[in-house]
Amino acid sequence: MSAHHRAAVVALTALAPVSWGTTYVVTTEFLPPERPLFTALVRALPAGLLLLAAARVLPRGAWWWKAAVLGALNIGAFFPLLFLSAYRLPGGLAAVVGSTGPLLVLGLSALLLGRRPALRDVLAGAVAAFGVSMVVLKAAGALDALGATAAFTATASMSAGTVLTQKWGRPEGVGPLALTGWQLTAGGLMTAPLAFLLEGAPPALDAGAAGGYAYLALVNTAIAYCLWFRGIGRLTATQATLLGPLSPLTAAVLGWAALGESLTALQLAGMALAFGATVAGQLTSVPARRRDRARGPDADAVPCPRSGILEAPPPGGARVAPADPRGDAR
Repeated sequence: MSAHHRAAVVALTALAPVSWGTTYVVTTEFLPPERPLFTALVRALPAGLLLLAAARVLPRGAWWWKAAVLGALNIGAFFPLLFLSAYRLPGGLAAVVGSTGPLLVLGLSALLLGRRPALRDVLAGAVAAFGVSMVVLKAAGALDALGATAAFTATASMSAGTVLTQKWGRPEGVGPLALTGWQLTAGGLMTAPLAFLLEGAPPALDAGAAGGYAYLALVNTAIAYCLWFRGIGRLTATQATLLGPLSPLTAAVLGWAALGESLTALQLAGMALAFGATVAGQLTSVPARRRDRARGPDADAVPCPRSGILEAPPPGGARVAPADPRGDAR
């Protein structure tokens, strides 16, 4: 992959965490309160079914259980825990917990993939987490144990899903559109019975809530995850997860621009640190496998919905990595 092409992949992949940075504003300003399971269900299942209809590819063989495992980790567990932490945690604590994702991915990559983490990547992840804490912790308030546990478990679940997706890659001829659809559908189906059992019938929706759910399902999930899995198929797991701090940074900017929140000098310094670590993570990480370059960018390309981008699935060993309504939301 040339430097120019790699930069384009990074830029397009970064649009996903930027989109996820809007989740907290949408959740708190437009959606019904205290409905984390219903919100996770509406975000995942319609998007998954839409992508399945567009891709028209179902899993085969071992990919039925692999898709179920990835769907559980990346969607079925992650989404409900994500929204639960958003409803229960004050300020930006969920974003701080979520910003530890790159460090968890480094550890899990060493454990499951046998990849020894580079010191520079560990430092980039630590600096990014510290920068995010400078941005969001001023409104921390009292710690809610359930919310904090949910935030950490969500981050660990997504980190494990990221590493396993990279370990398993994608089946030959299957692009990120289908892979994303499998996971969203599986995760949504897992969430549905819990949502109706624990939260009862769906709440009444006004125009704002309906629009908020439509945005989360289509833009924030279907399109964003398509771009995310496309990018992670071409980047290392570390590169991808070090784009995660763009979510809390986007949330902080939106809070300032849309909600009238102030940004102090300390927060601006934290934003600079986190953004610098994100950029450094893209410059120093080792590019994903050489045979991706040999294959060429347009092999087996499939269109990503609404993006006009050709998706080129890497050969059977692609890599992969998805956030938090408070700013790390995916």
